[in-house]
Amino acid sequence: MNKQPYIAESLAVLEQAHIVLTEAEKQHIEIAHFNLPDYPRSGLQLLTYCNSPLYCAKELVLFADQTCPEHRHPPYKDRPGKQETFRCRWGEVYLFVDDPALTLNQDAQGNPVCCPPQGDEEWYTCDRFILLRPGEQYTIMPDTRHWFKAGPHGAVVSEFSTENTDEYDIFTDPRIKRLAC
Repeated sequence: MNKQPYIAESLAVLEQAHIVLTEAEKQHIEIAHFNLPDYPRSGLQLLTYCNSPLYCAKELVLFADQTCPEHRHPPYKDRPGKQETFRCRWGEVYLFVDDPALTLNQDAQGNPVCCPPQGDEEWYTCDRFILLRPGEQYTIMPDTRHWFKAGPHGAVVSEFSTENTDEYDIFTDPRIKRLAC
């Protein structure tokens, strides 16, 4: 896969969101395609600023209507799993979380407000969401299933979390491998 067009698009979205990056950071944009054939429909672009045993900070870039597949961050070694706070910086993001306190994914007529990628619905089991707009945030507790999808213009989300350990993530869809290039 030629990642250059997607990196260029990611940089354009970050610029539109007024996220200033150094030249070195611009060289470290990752493309997460999750080993799925439909990237960029399913996928994520990200920049990790810092990842240590104590904390992690990232920018997540989502293209228009792009979906990051459902997953959870389970306990590993002597840790409870990753806790993360998503703060929307630009655009809109539908964050689906296994949290009964959130809004059920249906409008007044009973139709879904936001849909997972067509053909992959069985791998998206969280049916409650919060719509994050710029300046709004939500904290996902460790070992909690979640997925997220950008609105029609895309989104930029800052993630603040405990240590990131992708190798321990568990995805609902068994086809997924957490790959970044």
